[in-house]
Amino acid sequence: MTTVLDIRRHQELIDTERFDDPVIVIGAGATGSWLVLQLAKLGITNITVYDFDVVEEHNVPNQLFGLHDVGTHKVEALYEHVLQQTGTAIFIKNEPYVAQRLSGYVFCMVDSMAVRKQIWEQAKGKSAIKHFVEPRMGLDYGRVYNVNPTDLEQQRRYEDCFYSDDEAEVSACGTSQTVITTAMNIASHCARQLINHHNGVELGNEIMIDLMYNNVIATKW
Repeated sequence: MTTVLDIRRHQELIDTERFDDPVIVIGAGATGSWLVLQLAKLGITNITVYDFDVVEEHNVPNQLFGLHDVGTHKVEALYEHVLQQTGTAIFIKNEPYVAQRLSGYVFCMVDSMAVRKQIWEQAKGKSAIKHFVEPRMGLDYGRVYNVNPTDLEQQRRYEDCFYSDDEAEVSACGTSQTVITTAMNIASHCARQLINHHNGVELGNEIMIDLMYNNVIATKW
């Protein structure tokens, strides 16, 4: 007997049986891995994921992966987790994103500002991209950017939010600070942007999430 994903409990919010836009997720790390699983659990099937990293032990506490995945390429481990939990076979690209074609909903889930800028240069002005989402995360806060790549004012305002990688939040030992509760929360906010955009809800372009004091502030450009 074949078991299929039953989406009836959220079908009124988003009927993914009628959702046919491609979804491209660049980065399968702390936010990207949880985002892909959430999208698949919503019933979205046309998901392509780019990442060339291997799961390491320090990835396990805040990413989707388990100890048994250590040493496996992230996209391959993610493929197996998503298939097992949802029955969806995502499309995986075990390679860095350079300038491959982008379309539909694009999620820029990388942890380097330099790479964010590179991806944005490929996305900017592309009418094939329906919506562009990019999160940033610290230990107990995050931001989510919603951008229409063909809107000149949104292009300008988004580019004003770039900074150098040297400004990223790091711990005393020099490593970037992340925790699973923040990663899952920010991933959930990203998934919700797809739902809201698909439903025609007006989005804030910059959403600031303070998890310590439970504040969310959305700004429209």
